[in-house]
Amino acid sequence: MKVLFIVQGEGRGHLTQAIAMERLLTRHGYHVTEVLVGKSLSKRLPGFFTRNIQAPIKQFSSPNFLPTRSNKRANIPYSLLYNLLKLPEYAESMRFIRQRIKESQADIVINFYELLTGLTYFFFRPAAPLVCIGHQYLFLHNDFQLPASINKGELFLLNLFSRMTSLGASKRLALSFRSMNPDKKQKIFAVPPLLRQDIFYQEVSQHNYIHGYMVNSGFAENVYEWHQKCPDVPLRFFWDRWEEEPVKRIDDTLSFYQLDDMLFLRQMAGCKAYASTAGFESICEAMYFRKPILMVPAHIEQECNAYDAMQNGAGIVDENFNLERLLDFAKTYQPNAKFAYWVQSAESIILNELESLVPTHFEEQMYMVEEFI
Repeated sequence: MKVLFIVQGEGRGHLTQAIAMERLLTRHGYHVTEVLVGKSLSKRLPGFFTRNIQAPIKQFSSPNFLPTRSNKRANIPYSLLYNLLKLPEYAESMRFIRQRIKESQADIVINFYELLTGLTYFFFRPAAPLVCIGHQYLFLHNDFQLPASINKGELFLLNLFSRMTSLGASKRLALSFRSMNPDKKQKIFAVPPLLRQDIFYQEVSQHNYIHGYMVNSGFAENVYEWHQKCPDVPLRFFWDRWEEEPVKRIDDTLSFYQLDDMLFLRQMAGCKAYASTAGFESICEAMYFRKPILMVPAHIEQECNAYDAMQNGAGIVDENFNLERLLDFAKTYQPNAKFAYWVQSAESIILNELESLVPTHFEEQMYMVEEFI
């Protein structure tokens, strides 16, 4: 069976999910024909992705959120204006996606939260069934609990974006920290986190350093300020500042690394605690390694991630990289014992969801033909 991937190229999570999904499907006889990645001018595809994906990679121009001057949070008004000006370019990208779906003869298209995929299905109606996968679809689930303090306007825009990425989808596979009943009305099915196989082969230990990841490098100032107060605590943080050298050593106990996925996992497996901007993927990895977590959300999506993770025993939430709180929390941290079993069931659950889709889709197509005749 032929499968086409379309991946949002921002951040680390969607890229690692695509790698994990390709390996999962390949083990079971599926053929991933190619991987289409939406890119922005401010980001580039990290080496871990281009090295690990086996299918041919093709890139296209895609909408993205631009950071504020401090490079910590997204600048929503400026991002909207910027993307409106690029609408003709995005229209060309949709035509490209439609053409690749047709020429690849894909039996299924799997979308990793790329906006233009949903818009392509809305305007052009490709024949291949669409499956959308991402943690964000869980926020649309009727049984999902959101923090009481959430900004309703921002939440509306986030959920609107999620719905737009999945226009025309036959299923929304919502990556979740726990099992939930399906929301069949909205075609939402909760599935375990889609983690790369490499995570299962890491030797877990506990050294005295704090491991970290920031999707926006502006948070480095917070880390550096805390480091000046507590220089004896070793810190190893990863960021997206590609103009820097692979490892920028500030001193003997503070280093910043360009994103390298295998090094990232090894550092996480050996750390005392983990601090991040609350991306779903790395939270799941830290939970699997049983590491206490400090989450510093950079936008509304990460606020929802952090709240959900906190409800499932992952860690604590703060507005800044207050690492002293993380060290205090680590002293009493009790890992979620059920989480590892949930993660290990991902392969069978996700395969069942995909395999249940294709016969249904073909039956629908045959019914339409018969009705026409």
